[in-house]
Amino acid sequence: MTHSTDPHPARIPGYGGGPLTHQPTLLDEPLFWLGHLASCAHREEAESLLFGADHEAAGAFHLSLWERAEWPTFTVPLAGDHRLHVVHRTLRDDIGVDYLLHHPGWDLATLLARDDGHCMGPGLSWHELATAADNALPGGSTTDPHARLLLLLPAFGDDEVPDEAVGRLTAALRARTGVDAPEPLAAALLKGQGAPGPAHWTTTGQGVAVNDGEHSFRNPANPFSLTADRLARVATALAPRGKIA
Repeated sequence: MTHSTDPHPARIPGYGGGPLTHQPTLLDEPLFWLGHLASCAHREEAESLLFGADHEAAGAFHLSLWERAEWPTFTVPLAGDHRLHVVHRTLRDDIGVDYLLHHPGWDLATLLARDDGHCMGPGLSWHELATAADNALPGGSTTDPHARLLLLLPAFGDDEVPDEAVGRLTAALRARTGVDAPEPLAAALLKGQGAPGPAHWTTTGQGVAVNDGEHSFRNPANPFSLTADRLARVATALAPRGKIA
């Protein structure tokens, strides 16, 4: 069992590949966000609002990112010393972004979502996403809630998004991306959501948050679902304030 307390590990237990490299300066680059959010803009309206006149520049930026030997990795700390790691997997024939949950006391990290040609998810409800973004805990790649929200957005899917979500996402897009129309873009992204699309979240009799996503590791009906004990500890790690299972 690993007990590493390094918030920016060179390896994540149970996760192969790499080398993983901590590159927080990428989060200050508006073109980074355009590519990172591309899978959330799979509808024509959202794509046009996201890329605008920067389509070629964003494409060139991300081509250079995917051609790197290192795998840019970012960390969002959670309560109880849990961490969400966002790994840009730069394999030549298998590029994508993996979202992993880990705790220093766990043998293996848990894959929550995968954003690539064989997308898996959603891994986060809106309330879990907002809680992770806004917790203000130190030790991650950034303490900025806007950057954290956008970093985790492709792993989210929820068919019951609260009314305030558009304003929350608008503020993040305005602060980080430089897009011309952040509010219409926010509405479009929340309508389409990531590649797996929205899912309905419920709570089991044991107090565990699960969803009905066809491609989700957090749907107990799927043959590839996380085991019951992993579903429980994931739900506990991600629980919004006041809703600890």
